[in-house]
Amino acid sequence: MKLFGVIGNPIKHSLSPKIHNCAIEAFGLNAYYDRFYLPSNISSSDLKSFIVDSSLCGLNVTLPFKEISINILDSIDDVAKEIGAVNTIVKRGLSLVGYNTDAFGFYRCISHLNAKHVLILGAGGSARSVANILLKHGIEISIANRSKDRLRAFENLGHTHTFDDIPKQHYDIIINATSAGVKNELPLDLLRLKDMFSRCGFVFDLMYSRDSLTAFCKLASECNVEYIDGKSMLVYQGTKSFLYFHDFEDERLDEIAKYMFSSIA
Repeated sequence: MKLFGVIGNPIKHSLSPKIHNCAIEAFGLNAYYDRFYLPSNISSSDLKSFIVDSSLCGLNVTLPFKEISINILDSIDDVAKEIGAVNTIVKRGLSLVGYNTDAFGFYRCISHLNAKHVLILGAGGSARSVANILLKHGIEISIANRSKDRLRAFENLGHTHTFDDIPKQHYDIIINATSAGVKNELPLDLLRLKDMFSRCGFVFDLMYSRDSLTAFCKLASECNVEYIDGKSMLVYQGTKSFLYFHDFEDERLDEIAKYMFSSIA
């Protein structure tokens, strides 16, 4: 039996095992997908040892390991190289190969919105994935973060702001790409977010809660703004990871997505 999984901290909330095992069963594969909790301060060498010495054939990577993971790979695909973050790792022989499927998964969720200007809150690996795919589709982006340090990587990609100086203007989509969602907290002060939501068309929280709305989406609902949480993105990025894990063809993406969505309906 082939073993796959997802690493993160925290990781107990992850729905990845549920969606992947549903698709594995549907396709009759001899495989299993699990979740693995790792210390957030793990070193690159220890992370690589964990993967190489285990029986894992491939894994997904979530917070806070998307950026450190790029340092342990033997090769990465062009998308992950451009973004500077990976969320999928596959063992191919003696090599670890990294991919980024977050960008693909995200864009599948918002392509129908025809957005012109998007505000991204946060400047980590997920924000890089989102910024990359939006720019490829000619969408103007603004990136805001609590501190200036992490914004330097975004200076050539769009408008950068600290949380204290976000311009008061209309945004077609406001995206929460911060780690605040892990604790189901708001990334910004409640009143400031309400003011921002009054001037936006759509709200997207990359995080999700297993059984309820995230704080970000709950506030959007209270403000009568259309919203979506990270479950759909999880599925769509998961379909692409599934291709890499099990050597399926791209033509199977919609079929895989059907089974994955059915597991969390």
